[in-house]
Amino acid sequence: MTIPVKALQKTGPDQPFQVTTIERRDPRPDDVVIDIKAAGICHSDIHTIRNEWGEAHFPLAVGHEIAGVVEAVGSEVTQFTVGDRVGVGCLVNSCGTCEQCLAGFENNCLNGAVGTYNSEDVDGTITQGGYSQKVVVNERFVCRIPDALDFDVAAPLLCAGITTYSPIARWKVKAGDKVAVLGLGGLGHMGVQIAAAKGADVTVLSRSLKKADLAQELGAARTLSTTEEGFFTEHSGEFDFILNTISADIDLKKYLRLLKPRGVMAIVGAPPEAMDVRAFDLIGGGKVLTGSNIGGIPETQEMLDFCAEHGLAARIEKIGVDEVDAAYDRVVEGDVLFRFVIDTATFEDAEPVSAP
Repeated sequence: MTIPVKALQKTGPDQPFQVTTIERRDPRPDDVVIDIKAAGICHSDIHTIRNEWGEAHFPLAVGHEIAGVVEAVGSEVTQFTVGDRVGVGCLVNSCGTCEQCLAGFENNCLNGAVGTYNSEDVDGTITQGGYSQKVVVNERFVCRIPDALDFDVAAPLLCAGITTYSPIARWKVKAGDKVAVLGLGGLGHMGVQIAAAKGADVTVLSRSLKKADLAQELGAARTLSTTEEGFFTEHSGEFDFILNTISADIDLKKYLRLLKPRGVMAIVGAPPEAMDVRAFDLIGGGKVLTGSNIGGIPETQEMLDFCAEHGLAARIEKIGVDEVDAAYDRVVEGDVLFRFVIDTATFEDAEPVSAP
């Protein structure tokens, strides 16, 4: 037995989204069935379904920023009950037995974690994401959404929130640290809030000052334009930690000079181009250049609780299922402050086409 639900799929990278009917599996003993209330749009969704990263499996529904309510649970589920407010991020399964999984870093599963969409599941099917009415997920990959967070602003936290929280936590950003957030988009706007809530002195680095007022609202002490003459000389050796959210090609050597000795730059943006860094860019001053990829499930729950405690949430624009194609174009053009979220209640009146 399966569960038929409406979903938003594409049949190819150049095709428009269509409302279709997909089949979710009947819950296994350790599964949770979630009635999705909100689904965030991540730039990774766009890269994947436009086949810009290759190997997209069509027809495909994307979406890994999922917030909703538990509708049913399997017979062996112990952590959740019907009616619980929950979320699902970028992962829906992993081996659960390797050293990384056992340490709570399922995102680094040595046997290959299962992504929320476009990933081969344990039964050989291709996972379909959160642009849909319901999802069925192993309980180990479900997080609780605190009552203080509304579904629509909580959904983006399941990717943008944990992606920025994890490196800030790992490198122990603390009160008084001078932190630069490079880029103020979907990721950057969460990084600013989280670092500021940790007590850091936060500066936004951007090509212009057009978002300076927004950055200040989010907790940044200032915004600096990297295009000003002499910028990299004037601010050399100024920051303890740089959160690099840029997905475009930039001159990393210049930005590494902004770090203090023993400073850290954490990359969470994913430009397609190779990065040009010399060993001496790091050796001089003992600097660290590191990357970070989402986080494990325990840390994701920690992030949700932290955001609720400190009143942090994604800044969003809510849209219906018929507005997603246009929203994608606006994301690529940088025309959103700061995350689109699909109101899945709009599936109700949408007439599905025949299954592709």
